[in-house]
Amino acid sequence: MGELSKLTIAEARDGMRSGAFTSKEVTQDCLGEIEASAALNAFVHNTPEIALAQAEVADTRIKAGDAPAMCGVPLGIKDLFATKGVETQAASDILKGFKPEYESTITQQLWDAGSVMLGKLNMDQFAMGSSNETSCYGDVVNPWKIDDRNLTPGGSSGGSASAVAADLCLAATGTDTGGSIRQPAAFVGITGMKPTYGRCSRWGVVAFASSLDQAGPMTKSVRDAAIMLEAMSGHDPKDSTSAELAVPNFEAALTGDIRGKKIGIPKEYRLDGMPQEIEDLWTKGREMMQDAGAEIVDISLPHTKYALPAYYVVAPAEASSNLARYDGVRFGHRAQLAQGDGITEMYEKTRAEGFGPEVQRRVMIGTYVLSAGFYDAYYNRARKVRTLIKKDFEDVFAQGVDAILTPATPSAAFGLGEMADADPVQMYLNDVFTVTVNLAGLPGIAVPAGLDKQGLPLGLQLIGRPWEEGDLLNTAYALEQAAGFVAKPAKWW
Repeated sequence: MGELSKLTIAEARDGMRSGAFTSKEVTQDCLGEIEASAALNAFVHNTPEIALAQAEVADTRIKAGDAPAMCGVPLGIKDLFATKGVETQAASDILKGFKPEYESTITQQLWDAGSVMLGKLNMDQFAMGSSNETSCYGDVVNPWKIDDRNLTPGGSSGGSASAVAADLCLAATGTDTGGSIRQPAAFVGITGMKPTYGRCSRWGVVAFASSLDQAGPMTKSVRDAAIMLEAMSGHDPKDSTSAELAVPNFEAALTGDIRGKKIGIPKEYRLDGMPQEIEDLWTKGREMMQDAGAEIVDISLPHTKYALPAYYVVAPAEASSNLARYDGVRFGHRAQLAQGDGITEMYEKTRAEGFGPEVQRRVMIGTYVLSAGFYDAYYNRARKVRTLIKKDFEDVFAQGVDAILTPATPSAAFGLGEMADADPVQMYLNDVFTVTVNLAGLPGIAVPAGLDKQGLPLGLQLIGRPWEEGDLLNTAYALEQAAGFVAKPAKWW
C-alpha cells in the first residue's frame, strides 16, 4: 500500500490514461495513507465518501477520452477554501461547525477538471503564522525527522506541505499572504508556487489580507505545479481583483532551456547572521543557473529592508478589517453569556474564545495602525513603502532581468515549540525573503535544492515578472533539473 500515493500528478495522469491503474485505486491508496498518518496531524476533516465518488466519475471521464490533465488526481484542500457541505474553519474555533452552502471558485475549477477531494488540511489559524502552531486543531508535524524532536512544517500552509511531502496526497492547495506557500514548501522539500496577484480567484477563500492573499499549488515537482496552476487559474467575475487574462498552457512552457536569460541576485538579501549553509546553497544555485546558460547579474532592491515592517502593518490592518465580521452576531461562534451581560460582554467573550492569541495580536496591531491618531504614521507610510518596493522590482525588470534568485527561508525547519517563548518578531523574520513578493504582487516559486548538514531540506526561491508564470516555471524547471533533489523523509509516523 502507498505506492500509488507516491506518484506525481504527471505520472498519475499518464498512468490513468494508459490504463495502468485507475483514479479509484490511487484515491484508495491515499485514503489508506491518510488513515495511518495521525501523528502528522495534517488532515483535519476527511472526506472519503466524496473522494471515492469523485474518483469513479473521473475514471468514467478518462475512459471516454475527454479528461483534462487534473482529472482523477487526489488532492488535499487547505481549510481556508470554502467547500460545499464540508467543514471550513480556517483552523479557528470561531468558525467551528461552519459548513458552507457554496464552493470556492478555485476548488470548483478543480472539481470541474475532475480532481478528487481527499479532505481538508490543517493550517495556521486564519493563515496567521509561520510554523503551524496557531491552529485550533493542534500543531502539524513535519514528516522530516533528524532526532526525537517534532519539527515545524512551516506555515500557514503547513498541513498542505506535510501532506504532500509525506505522500498522503498527490498535491494540495495553499494560500500565500507573506510566504505561506513558499516557506512551508522549502521546509519539507517540495515545490510551492505563489502566482501573480489576480491570477487565481480569491472568491470563497477565507480572507486574511485581501491585497496580499493569493492561492497556489503545492506539489512534488515543478511540472506538477504547472499542471495544477493552469486548472486553478482564470478570470472570475465574482472577484473584482481577478485578472481578465487568458490562461496559458504552463506545462508547455517547460523546455528547461534558459540560455540567455538574465537572473538577478539581489545584494540586499545577504542578511547579517545568515547561516553559512543558506549562503552556500544560494551560491550553488547561482552556479547551476550559470551552467544552464543563464547570465547572472547583481541587482539592487534598495527598499527590501523596509519590507517586513511594512508587511506587518499592512497585513494586520487588512486582517482587523476582514475579521470584524466574526462577531457572534452575523458570523461565527457565540459565547455563552451570564445573566446581565450586554452586547459589549458578548463581543469580548465571543472573540476571546473564538480567536487564538496570534490572531488577537494581529487584530489589535491592525486596529491600532488604522486608528485616527496613527493612520498616517503607520498605515499610510507602509502603503508608500509598498509602492517603493514594487518600483524596485519594476526597475530591475526594466533592465532586462527575467527572474530573481534568492534563498526561500533564513533557516531549515526548526523544532515545534522552540520559538514559543521568543519575541514574536523572531517568528516574523521567517518571512524575510518572501514578503516582498506579496507586497509587489509578483509570482514566486520555492524549489527544493539541497539538504543542510543535519539532513533537512533547504529551498531556493525564484521571483518572476508579473503574469509570466510560464517563464518563471521554466526557469524553476531548469533549477530543479540542475539541483536533482530527490530526497524524501524516512517514514516514522
